Amino acid sequence: MLKILVTGATGNVGQEVLSLLQSHDCNVCAAVRNPNSAKHLLASNIQTVPFDFTNPDTFDHAFFEVNKLFLVRPPALANIRLQIVPALNAAKLAGVEHIVFLSILGAERNRFLPHSQIERYINQLGIKATFLRPSFFMQNLNTIHREDIKVRGELLLPAGNGKTSFIDVRDIAAVAVRTLIEDGHEGRAYSLTGAEALTYYEVADIFTSVLGKRVRYNPSVINFVRQMRSKKLPIDFILIMVAIYTSARLGFSGNITPDTEQLLNRSPLTIQQYIEDYRQFWL
Repeated sequence: MLKILVTGATGNVGQEVLSLLQSHDCNVCAAVRNPNSAKHLLASNIQTVPFDFTNPDTFDHAFFEVNKLFLVRPPALANIRLQIVPALNAAKLAGVEHIVFLSILGAERNRFLPHSQIERYINQLGIKATFLRPSFFMQNLNTIHREDIKVRGELLLPAGNGKTSFIDVRDIAAVAVRTLIEDGHEGRAYSLTGAEALTYYEVADIFTSVLGKRVRYNPSVINFVRQMRSKKLPIDFILIMVAIYTSARLGFSGNITPDTEQLLNRSPLTIQQYIEDYRQFWL
């Protein structure tokens, strides 16, 4: 039976991927740093295995008899050569046949992004791969930016007046599962976006309409960095976020592709639908 290892299992996309894979005939395992602490985040029927990108002692057991790997880079790990490459080497040695990597929109054009470095290394290894390159996750608005919106009614991020083709992680996970269980996706890269591109001013207006309370957009870079530092986030992670939002500010994040709709045979979820579905997070 096909065995799939899911990294980033307790994250937004990982949890959705695990949930969707339950309805397919395959052996699914969640790679987590601490299986005990992950129990409250994952369904009780989810099999877990200890795995830490920075601890090579966890590699052999985690990759044992794994055919396919859903790879998510932990946001805090920015040194790809030291923190990701050893795990990829171990995956190849263990006989992993196919990697579906959660990359980022435009990774092929920006060699400095960690995602781009990972894509290139996977290609060098010669493992069959599928690169999923999604635009900005809608669900970042109910995780990283939740308190800003809920407490201060502020959408604080440095994207200027640039448009972003937001995508719901539920759509990303649905695409990921298709590429994991179906043949024919090896050697492919999919740019995943929603069906509309919006400025954050427009997003703030939708929040205001759905939540029934005023939400305003603040594009200040300085205030953003200060706020992220106050949350004790690593500076490397913050700088990567600034780079991503700068791409939006410069107009590089508004491209709309047909890939999501073609792979799912339906229209992508809209940000209006997302805010309505998740409204309890900000009230």
